[in-house]
Amino acid sequence: MKITILGSGTSTGVPMVGCRCQVCGSTDPRDKRTRASLLVELGEQRILVDTSTDLRRQALREAIPHVDAVLLTHTHADHIHGIDDLRGFHFIHRRVIPCYGSPETIDKITASFGYIFEGVHSEGYSPLLEPFPVVAPFELFGCRIVPTPMMHGAHPATGYRFDNAAYLTDCSSIPEASLSLLQGLDLLIIDALRYSPHPNHFNIEGALQVVAALAPRRCWLTHLTHEVRQSDEARLPRGVEFAYDGLTAEL
Repeated sequence: MKITILGSGTSTGVPMVGCRCQVCGSTDPRDKRTRASLLVELGEQRILVDTSTDLRRQALREAIPHVDAVLLTHTHADHIHGIDDLRGFHFIHRRVIPCYGSPETIDKITASFGYIFEGVHSEGYSPLLEPFPVVAPFELFGCRIVPTPMMHGAHPATGYRFDNAAYLTDCSSIPEASLSLLQGLDLLIIDALRYSPHPNHFNIEGALQVVAALAPRRCWLTHLTHEVRQSDEARLPRGVEFAYDGLTAEL
């Protein structure tokens, strides 16, 4: 299994429009962060987690030839509004891609993007995605995937465990029942928005508390704002890194 960070940034991306801070003006390419998403490769099969606002740019950068499944964490704009960019893959492969998410997420996204799921044949739109609500572990391409309920402020979101790796973006708390699903990880990727507190996201201190509780072999902090400079990574505990666009791991 190969995991690639497609986007490591928060909803504004970094640099942020109109900002002239040191991080937004940084010359370190790792400080250029597109909106958060993940690619999981299982042999020749590719699973996309979230269709971020920067999906087209990310797919071109990583030369993604096809997407075989889509997992959605929640329905905030920065995580789903790149969904239309999946049309490019469809034009080439003409396949309807399975799409997984919580029942609430599937209900909202099918209502908002009906043409993606149902097509509009009179206007030349074919269905691109087939929705599958999930509340329990399921298997894709030989990988056991465990949906992991979390809270994103007052709203639910879903993390995903892929065998011994887990992706927990956009969360501010993790229920005890979900923590029990996250033991024995080789890689944990977790929301760690910034240094200062935020009501809807773990800040770096809060994320590190989760890391200490779960004790994964390795951890990447993601969904980062312009408060966080990549060169600050030396301040993190051993085994913990700041994610950046294009970061990969083979597991």
